[in-house]
Amino acid sequence: MKKLFLIASLLMTLTGMTFAQTTPKKAPTKKDGTADMRYKVNKDSAAKAKAAPTTTHLKKDGTADKRFKENKTPAKKS
Repeated sequence: MKKLFLIASLLMTLTGMTFAQTTPKKAPTKKDGTADMRYKVNKDSAAKAKAAPTTTHLKKDGTADKRFKENKTPAKKS
């Protein structure tokens, strides 16, 4: 009976270990905590952040409110 209990508890432990959550990989940082731009991961994330403009003033439906300067598109010169 002890052997059966030992095998069952070992099986449960191993099963629980296979479903354990893994921590996501952290981006390499410098000593001061800022992103280390020598790594491709940090360069890619900086490029994505630069490409996507942030809007601070939104309408109720979630679209950008064009009454504010940062949300307006620049006029084309002909």
